[in-house]
Amino acid sequence: MNTIFNSSVGRKLIMSLAGLFLISFLLVHLGINLLVFLESKEPFNKAAHFMGTNPVIKIMELTLFGGFLLHIIYGMIVSLQNKLARPIGYAKSNNSQQSFFSKYMFHTAVVIGIFLVLHLIDFYVKAKFIGGVPEVVYNGENYHDLATLVIARFKIGWVVWVYVAALLGLGFHLHHGFQSAFQTLGLNHPVYTPIIKGLGILYTILVTLGFMSIPVLVYFIK
Repeated sequence: MNTIFNSSVGRKLIMSLAGLFLISFLLVHLGINLLVFLESKEPFNKAAHFMGTNPVIKIMELTLFGGFLLHIIYGMIVSLQNKLARPIGYAKSNNSQQSFFSKYMFHTAVVIGIFLVLHLIDFYVKAKFIGGVPEVVYNGENYHDLATLVIARFKIGWVVWVYVAALLGLGFHLHHGFQSAFQTLGLNHPVYTPIIKGLGILYTILVTLGFMSIPVLVYFIK
C-alpha cells in the first residue's frame, strides 16, 4: 500500500520534521553544557542528573533517539534516491544551482554520525552503563560528577580538535538543513524565506560557536 510516507515527498517531510526536532534539542543541550563554565560544578551536575532521571525527560530521550534514527535513515534514502535519479549524470554539471553547503550534506551527515557515536560513548554510555564516573554529594544525594568528566576529557588536545572538526561539520549541515526543512514544509515565500534564511544563519553561528567554545575554552582556561 503506497502512502505519503513511502513517497519521496513523504520521506523528505519526515526527515525535515525530525531535523527541526533535533534543532530544538541542540539549543537545550547547549544551554546545559554552558553551565560547565560556572565556578560551581553543582548546576551542571544537577541539570545533567535531571535530564537523565526525570520520567518525562526519559520519554523525550527515546523520542530524541527516534528522531536521530529517522533523520539519518530517511536522509540516506533521499540521498540515494537523488543519486539513482541521475545514474548517468548530465553532460554539463549543474552545480551552479546547488549551494556549496547542500552539496556536502551527505558528507557532513557521515561526519556527524561518527562523532555522535564517539560522543555518546564518551559521556552517555559511560554514565548510564559502563560506570567509572566520579560521584559527588549535594544535600545528602549522590550525583554523577559529569562536570569533572567533561573537563578531564577536554584537557586532551586531540579530543578537543576532533570535537572542533566535527562541530564545523555540524555547522555546515545546519546551515543548509535549517532553511531546507522549512522549505520542505511549504514555507517558501518571497517575504518569509529571507527571514528564515537569516534566522538559520544566526542559529547556525550561535549554536556552532557555542558548542565549539566548550572544548576550546575548557582546554585553555578551565
